[in-house]
Amino acid sequence: MGASRVEPDGDIDVPQPDRKTLTEDELFELLANQRRRHIMHTLMQEDDRLDIGDLSQEIAAWEDDLAFEEVSSTDRKRVYTALQQSHLPKMDNAGVLEFDRDRGTIEPTPALEDVEIYMDVVRGRELPWSDYYLGLTALSAVLFVTTVLDLLPFSRLPSTAWGVFVIVSFAVSALAHRYYARRNRLGIADEPPSVELEYRDRSTNE
Repeated sequence: MGASRVEPDGDIDVPQPDRKTLTEDELFELLANQRRRHIMHTLMQEDDRLDIGDLSQEIAAWEDDLAFEEVSSTDRKRVYTALQQSHLPKMDNAGVLEFDRDRGTIEPTPALEDVEIYMDVVRGRELPWSDYYLGLTALSAVLFVTTVLDLLPFSRLPSTAWGVFVIVSFAVSALAHRYYARRNRLGIADEPPSVELEYRDRSTNE
């Protein structure tokens, strides 16, 4: 049950509802669908009540790479039906938004603020950042060992040069990581990321 808040003058405020916390499995399942990412992206940007009709037209424009006013009624209805019958009820049940079917409105909930949407995914030939940093650390360790053992040709360079190389490498990597992280977050750019998330069912590993 939600906890009641007592004011300094002794009055009891209206009970506050419990705040739903998403599990990681629920989060990945929501993010696995592009249209649901579109919805969360728009809610994070607007932080206000949305109309399902306008949202449907906006998503159709994103999907077909059209201007908002160029979307046909057929495409708008296609997205509208999918949102109304599938995606919005699912997200409402998860607690990230409130969907009023009668009024056709969508509102963000506090649970949406807890969604840390960092999509560190493999794009084509790109390596995951965890593997990249592991490789950079291994390279730094090799350079350190060769310097300590005074092996050629590394022994010809002062140890400070290798130290500067390692520091600069990690600094540049951190800046690049920050750039890609912001680019892959929902609610940041003008349009939502087009990266497809792969939902990982960890139940097989438990």
